[in-house]
Amino acid sequence: MRDILIVVDMQNDFIDGALGTGEAVQIVPSVKAKIETFSGEVIFTRDTHGEDYPDTQEGRLLPVSHCIRGSEGWQIHPELDELRNGEAVDKPAFGSERLGRLLVEMNKEDPFGSITLVGLCTDICVISNALLIKAFLPEVPVIVDAACCAGVTPESHRTALAAMKACQIRVVNEE
Repeated sequence: MRDILIVVDMQNDFIDGALGTGEAVQIVPSVKAKIETFSGEVIFTRDTHGEDYPDTQEGRLLPVSHCIRGSEGWQIHPELDELRNGEAVDKPAFGSERLGRLLVEMNKEDPFGSITLVGLCTDICVISNALLIKAFLPEVPVIVDAACCAGVTPESHRTALAAMKACQIRVVNEE
């Protein structure tokens, strides 16, 4: 059985760009250390929007252009991108159906012992993908490393962790 680490949206716009936060900046070293010491396969996701972002539902509800394909903000943070082996899974929405299907196929070839998620934002894309993965692979343990995640606010981070626990997602390294 192999373990998988999903690095969710550790992109410049979410760290120190258009939607960056101090908490996001603070987790970069922890995420880097997690990737470097992880003994399984690592998959990165990348929030990906087009120039039409302001005309989308998300763009109308969150009117801050971010993670526009090809922009500096869309790129994985340089300290983490140098650790990436393979293409990132570009996701046009909070959760990635493509990621779910990819994981199902990978699990058929060589079953997973667990899937761990780290990254940004705990309360939007991390929780969306954790729940999506739980739905696609209900018998695979899903873990979220709280010390390697940050939310839009510290309060929303804690709320998302509590919601994931209620859905049988194991939260580790919670303060």
